Amino acid sequence: MVLALLRERDMHTYEMARLLRQRRDDRLISITNGTLYHTVSRLNEQGLLAEVGTDREGNRPERTTYTLTSAGADAVGDWVRRELGRLDHPARFRVAVAEAHNLDRAEVIALLEQRRALVQEDLAHHEEGIASAAERRIPEQYILEITRQRMLLQADLDWLDQLLPRLGDPAFAWGADPDHCLAERKAHE
Repeated sequence: MVLALLRERDMHTYEMARLLRQRRDDRLISITNGTLYHTVSRLNEQGLLAEVGTDREGNRPERTTYTLTSAGADAVGDWVRRELGRLDHPARFRVAVAEAHNLDRAEVIALLEQRRALVQEDLAHHEEGIASAAERRIPEQYILEITRQRMLLQADLDWLDQLLPRLGDPAFAWGADPDHCLAERKAHE
């Protein structure tokens, strides 16, 4: 998410934290100043972002401004691609959905269709297990987690079935640049 923020513009760590909290991204990831400063330092060491200057406002501490490197931009796309079509990391999927706008619309649709197929397959597997448990008269108390997961998979499938057609519509704004989104919509009208 830090790298994705820098796709918008250069900024210092304090501004990153403020934007993440303002956008309520703290419901997806834990945002503490110490962790964020450590993350930025690690990303800088890995060459995914770079220092572009320092500034000071009044008697506040000096702040280092960072920019996204081309390797960092590639890392954002690679990470979102890797996580968007998977089922095995629900928390990462939530972040990938939040950052999906960093990929091309057609690619996101393809990745979500891949996820949809996996969800459908997993849902069928859970339904078979529940039916088998019922045939064997296994008390429901022993399959509570399975029935919960079945409901979550159904909700995910319903969400994908609702989203995918809308996402394919050019009137659905897409991309990191709002002006580009507006121009794309007007071009398709």
